[in-house]
Amino acid sequence: MILDKKFYERETVTVAKELIGKTLTRKFKGKKLSGIITETEAYRGKDDLASHAATKMTDRNKVMFGPVGMSYVYFTYGMYFMLNVVAKSKRQNAGAVLIRGIFPQEGIKTMIRNRGISDLSKITNGPAKITMAMDISMKENNIDVTKNSIIYISDGIPIKKIKKSPRIGISKAMEKKWNFSINPKDYF
Repeated sequence: MILDKKFYERETVTVAKELIGKTLTRKFKGKKLSGIITETEAYRGKDDLASHAATKMTDRNKVMFGPVGMSYVYFTYGMYFMLNVVAKSKRQNAGAVLIRGIFPQEGIKTMIRNRGISDLSKITNGPAKITMAMDISMKENNIDVTKNSIIYISDGIPIKKIKKSPRIGISKAMEKKWNFSINPKDYF
C-alpha cells in the first residue's frame, strides 16, 4: 500500500527513521524499478544548519517548504541528482528526507544497465547511485509520491534494528545523528 500524506505529516527525523524498510518504486519506460530503502537522512528547516532550508526559501529548495509527500530532487557537485521526500510536522517550516540507499528488488537488469555495473550490493548504495540506476533527474522534482505516480513509496519489510549515526558529507550540525540505516546483508 502506498504511504499516504499523514505518514509524512510528522517530525522529519521520525519519518526518516520510519522510511527504513519501505519500498521506493520508479516507473521507467513501462517497467517498475524498485528497492527496499536501507538508508535515509533527515533535513529540517530553519533549526537545521545543514539543511537547504536553513536560511530562506529559494527556487532550489521551495519544495521543502510546500506540501508533504512531494519529491524534492536537486542537482549537486555539478553532476549528481539527489532524491528526497518532503516530510515535516505542522510546527516545522520545512523538511525533507534524503533517500541515501536502497536494495534493488524489481527491474534489476535495467538498473544494472543504467549504472554500468553488475555488483548488486553497489548498484544503489548511495544517493547519486539511486538516481542513476532509476533514471531520476530534475524532471522528477515535485512529484506526489503518495499517489500511484512515476515515483512512489509503499509498505516494505519489517525492520529489527536501525542504526543511527551523524549525517554524511555535511560541515554544519554534524552532532545530529539523523542518518538512519540497516545493513542489507542482515535482510537480503
